[in-house]
Amino acid sequence: MTENLPQLKDWRYEVDAEGIAWATFDRQNESMNVLGRRPTQELLQIVEMAEKSASLGDIIGLVFLSAKSNNFIAGADIREFEKMTTPEEARDFVLPAIELLNRVEKLRVPVVAAIHGYCLGGGLEFALACHYRIADREEGTRLGFPEVKLGIVPGLHGTLRSIHTAGPVGAMTTMLTARMLRSNVAKAIGLVDQLVATRHNLRWAARKAVLAKRKSKPLSFLKKLMLLKPARRFLANQMRKKTAVKIREDHYPAPFRLIDFFEKYGDDIERMRVEETNMFAPLMASQTSRNLRRVFKLSELLKAEAGDKSFKPMRVHVVGAGLMGGDIAAWCVFSGMEVSLQDLDAEQIEKARQRAKKLFRKRLKKKQAVDAAMARLIADRDGKHVPRADVIIEAIVEVLEVKQKVLAGLEKAKRKACVLATNTSSLKIEDIAQGLSDPSQLIGLHFFNPVAKMPLVEVIRGKDSDEAIIDKGASFVAKIRKSPLKVASAPGFLVNRVLAPYMMAAIARHQDGMPAEVLDQAALDFGMPMGPIELSDVVGLDIITNVGQILGISPPLGGDLDRLVKGKNLGKKTGRGFYKWSQGKPVKKDFDREAYDLDQLGRELLRTLVDECHKVVDEKVVANADLADAGVIFGTGFAPFRGGPLHYDQSLAEPENDKN
Repeated sequence: MTENLPQLKDWRYEVDAEGIAWATFDRQNESMNVLGRRPTQELLQIVEMAEKSASLGDIIGLVFLSAKSNNFIAGADIREFEKMTTPEEARDFVLPAIELLNRVEKLRVPVVAAIHGYCLGGGLEFALACHYRIADREEGTRLGFPEVKLGIVPGLHGTLRSIHTAGPVGAMTTMLTARMLRSNVAKAIGLVDQLVATRHNLRWAARKAVLAKRKSKPLSFLKKLMLLKPARRFLANQMRKKTAVKIREDHYPAPFRLIDFFEKYGDDIERMRVEETNMFAPLMASQTSRNLRRVFKLSELLKAEAGDKSFKPMRVHVVGAGLMGGDIAAWCVFSGMEVSLQDLDAEQIEKARQRAKKLFRKRLKKKQAVDAAMARLIADRDGKHVPRADVIIEAIVEVLEVKQKVLAGLEKAKRKACVLATNTSSLKIEDIAQGLSDPSQLIGLHFFNPVAKMPLVEVIRGKDSDEAIIDKGASFVAKIRKSPLKVASAPGFLVNRVLAPYMMAAIARHQDGMPAEVLDQAALDFGMPMGPIELSDVVGLDIITNVGQILGISPPLGGDLDRLVKGKNLGKKTGRGFYKWSQGKPVKKDFDREAYDLDQLGRELLRTLVDECHKVVDEKVVANADLADAGVIFGTGFAPFRGGPLHYDQSLAEPENDKN
């Protein structure tokens, strides 16, 4: 049958001796299969051929699979989203794709999706249009709907198909959380019909499914009951409450529109078909979605910062088993590396190991995997493993002379090809490197607390740092599943440089009489993940003071900050700072919101951070404004729906009609 198709670039189509048609997606010159204009046009040709062949009895089934090593279909091509600037354009863009998937669903012969790797967003919507879904159990196979992270919802009838395939609880939870599900979890909730051990079993299983004319099972009686109006109303209210705890509707409307859609139309498939597009189109054209898509692009920009991809570090040595050093070591182990952890205090090393075990239990689940991870975390009080390491990270006290001494000893013991890094948060790399015989060998790798949650690592280039080692450092960061950002060695680098003035300005307002709770709420209302006063307590008031002194922006002596530090009330870690801390949370007082203009106050607080970002770009601490936005979003949690501090500042100058 292939001779009847024009030359395909992104797909292969063939019919075997049994009459089974095999459509293999392998997007040309791309590592990921994503549904863009050309692959969709070619898919239409395949579907038209399958329709014709099925009507003539020339095929008995159609199987879709992928030739990529790590993905089935990773979603729609986000690069083409920018063409949709109005709801009407979004509607015109999506309707042909909806019709194509409807034609897949209506094919007369069994249609099977054989899934290996990422099956996300539009990829999962496509799989749900197939009659039967088989996935392998391999670690890299994940299914999910990440659309709400882009400010939208599934728009190819994925909402209605998932709800009427997996049931309302499983489907709505998957869409609202944007989680990527392991294949066994997807099978448990009904998004997948069958599991096989590995990708190598998929073709045989798909063949058997076609021959047996298998189709997904209909919804169970209980799940059908959950679609009735009283149950939907109850479920929707629960979903709103849980969602509102995490995000605000005016900041991130997509999840709330999805809940409204489910509550109103969940039992009426035909109405859902119409209303899904009515929900999707305005969300796609919204400023929030445009900004969140920008954040996605910025995350891809950071991935490109990883330089030397040939560098394959397997052994890491961390010096300093305190909170930061111990957690860096644990994260490297979790990422598959062997890590030796050095500290003069053996008890401190053991505390770090126990913290690591908690991380492994939470992330790895199975005892065998946890035990294997613990075996890779080696207590090394005397530094015997230094000569074996591919990467050495010093993470000790932020005192220049101490760092110089420790790193000089590490330089003598390390092997030549090893990356030598300091986890300094504020000191210049060239100052630390003065104690080395070859200063070009030292770079900075600045992790953020908590290490397991914060995605950014600043890769710091000193005046003398070897660029090849900078590239290796960035590559290492990417291999431990973090986002590398190359920055110049300047006081505070990027993240601390912009955070410190923001926190100090808030502290100064607090000292002038503004309640801490008011300042923090204003920042939360702006969209920050945490207020500046609470953040100061979390970071540590001693660290804030130290960074402020380095940057020359400390509040006057005798003020609240100075008094708290001298009294050893350093914030969360001591149980008291600007707030009293109880069970890991600050004790906050209620206040009358109507007594304050929180919107105006939030904008004023963040103005300090935004202005500092402009200075950082002007001083070439980072290469450009996009990287500055990326670093501040992923390093501080700056409100993602605003697209980054500099992008936000630019938007303020745009005419109002350009923002909608």
